[in-house]
Amino acid sequence: MKDLAFLTGQFLLATPGMMDPRFAHAVIAMCSHDAAGALGIGIGATIDGLGLHDLLDQFDIDHGVAPNVPIHFGGPVESRRGFVLHATDWGGQDTVDVAGRWAMSSTIDVLRAIADGSGPSRYLVALGHAGWGAGQLEAELAQPGWFNVAGDDELLFGTAADRRWAGAFAKAGIDPRLLVADTGTA
Repeated sequence: MKDLAFLTGQFLLATPGMMDPRFAHAVIAMCSHDAAGALGIGIGATIDGLGLHDLLDQFDIDHGVAPNVPIHFGGPVESRRGFVLHATDWGGQDTVDVAGRWAMSSTIDVLRAIADGSGPSRYLVALGHAGWGAGQLEAELAQPGWFNVAGDDELLFGTAADRRWAGAFAKAGIDPRLLVADTGTA
């Protein structure tokens, strides 16, 4: 069987050929991919009017040293469930290593650690995720719509969400302004 883990730790970029409008200009940080399916966190858009302090307030966590960073739209699946993508210098009870490039946590302990200053050095917080069942992502990858590039810490943690899509294509040597949705015939 083909090793599907190659997408773990990669970014999936929606191309102009993406037929699903929910993923227009999407940047998905792929956190797992195996025979059972795939899970990724959207990092290309934030949720208007929602910051980290709002989430901390919902859990009665003092803001402490946590800046009020924007919350990312992680994807259309389980849109009320939170995920934190973070540097590998911190780990909690549910932390998952993502191909040695970053880590993912989804329990309240990471929020408490961020607020009290003992959390990861770099992080982003998202609500929801993108998910694919067994074979679904492979079928989508066989059609126009997705382009994958290597995961990159600077794009993940040091680039504004609205600049990640173009930035990821640029790192791959592609000017996204030159991409088209349709192909011609000769």
